[in-house]
Amino acid sequence: MPPFRLFCILVLGFSSGLPLALTGSTLQAWLAVENVDIKTIGLYAVVGFPYTYKFLWSPLLDYLNPKLFDQRRGWIVLMQMACAALVAGMAFVDAHSAWTVAAVAVAIAFCSATQDMAVDAYRTDLLPAQERGLGAAYYVTGYRTAMLVSGGLALILAGEWLGWRGTYLLMAGLLVACAMVTAISPTADTPADAARRAQNRDLWKIVRDSAANFMSKEAALWVLLLIVLYKVGDAFAGSLTTAFLLKGLGFTLTEVGAVNKTVSLVATLMGAFLGGWLMTRIGLYSALMAFGALQAVSNLSFWVLAVIEPSIWAMGAAVFIENLCGGMGTAAFVALLTSLCTKEFSATQYALLSSLAAVGRVYLAAPAGYLVEAQGWANFFIFSTVAALPGLFALYLLRSSIKKLAR
Repeated sequence: MPPFRLFCILVLGFSSGLPLALTGSTLQAWLAVENVDIKTIGLYAVVGFPYTYKFLWSPLLDYLNPKLFDQRRGWIVLMQMACAALVAGMAFVDAHSAWTVAAVAVAIAFCSATQDMAVDAYRTDLLPAQERGLGAAYYVTGYRTAMLVSGGLALILAGEWLGWRGTYLLMAGLLVACAMVTAISPTADTPADAARRAQNRDLWKIVRDSAANFMSKEAALWVLLLIVLYKVGDAFAGSLTTAFLLKGLGFTLTEVGAVNKTVSLVATLMGAFLGGWLMTRIGLYSALMAFGALQAVSNLSFWVLAVIEPSIWAMGAAVFIENLCGGMGTAAFVALLTSLCTKEFSATQYALLSSLAAVGRVYLAAPAGYLVEAQGWANFFIFSTVAALPGLFALYLLRSSIKKLAR
C-alpha cells in the first residue's frame, strides 16, 4: 500500500489542477457557448499571467510563516480557501462582461499560482529522492483528475443539470474539501529545515542565496531555456483544443465532456504512471527525450481529426494518443524540475522554474486564435508539432548535464 504522503500528494495535485481548468478550458467552453468570438477566447489565455510571474513573490513563501500548521501547509490552506471564495464569485459573473470575467480569472490564477508554489515546495521537501518519479505520477494523477472534474464533468453538469453557476459553486466546495485534507497531511519540515529557514529570515538574503545556489549548477542558463521550450508544442496545441472540438468540429458540450475529458483523464493517468515506471529504468534524460518526441508527434492526431469526417470514435482516438504521450512527458518534466531544486530554497526555485515552463502556455499560446483564423485548424496543429522541435534540440545539447541530475 502506498505511504500516506503519496495520497496527500495526490490530493494536492487535485487542488492544483482544479482552478487552472476553471480559468482555462471550462471558461473557454462557457464563453464559446455564450457566443463570445474566437479572438477574444484566445486572448483569455493571458489571464494566466500569474503562473508566469509567480517567481516574483515566491521568496515570500520561504520568508513569511502564516503561523498556521507548518510553513508549507499554512500557505497551501490559505490559498485553497482564497481560490474557493473566488471560484464561488465567478459563478455570479456575466460571461459578456469581459473586464469582470478577466479580473476574477486573474485573481483565481494569482491565488492558484501561489498555492502551486507552496505545493511544489511541500512535495520537493517531503518526498525522498527515490520517490520523485512516483511522486510526480501521483501529482499528475491528482492534477489530471481535477482537470476531468472541473473540465469534462463540469461541462456535463453545466449543460445537463446545474448550469454554469451551480457548477462553479460545486467546484468551490471541492477546494474547501482539499483544504481539509491538507490540514491533516504530514509536515515536510525536519528540525534542521526549520532552523535553516529561521536563519534565512532576511528576505533579500533568501533571494540572493537562492539565485546563487541555482546559478552554481552546471549549464544553469541553458537549463532555463530548456524549461521554456520543452512543453511549448504541447501547450500551443492544447490552448484551443476545447474550442476546436466545439466550434471547429461542432461537437456538443455533452459529447466533449463525456468523450474528450474522460478519455483524456484515462490516457494521462496511464501516461503518467507508465512514464514514471519507465523513468526508473531508462533514466531522466532518456525519458525526457523519448517522451518529448512522442508528445510532439501526438499533436498530429488532431491534424488528422481536422482533415477527416468528424466522428466520436476519431475524437476519442486523437484525444487518447495526445494525452497518453503528454502524460508521459509531464511526469518526466515534473521530475526534472524537482531534481533541479535545493530543499532549503524549494519554494523560490521551483516557482522560478515552473513560471518559465508556463511561458509557452500563457504567452506563446495567446495568438493561437489568430493563427487558426488565418491558416485553419489543420495547419495550426502542424505548426504545434514543429514548435516542439527546438525544445528537443536544447535537451540533446544538455544531455550530459541532465544525466548528472539523476545521480
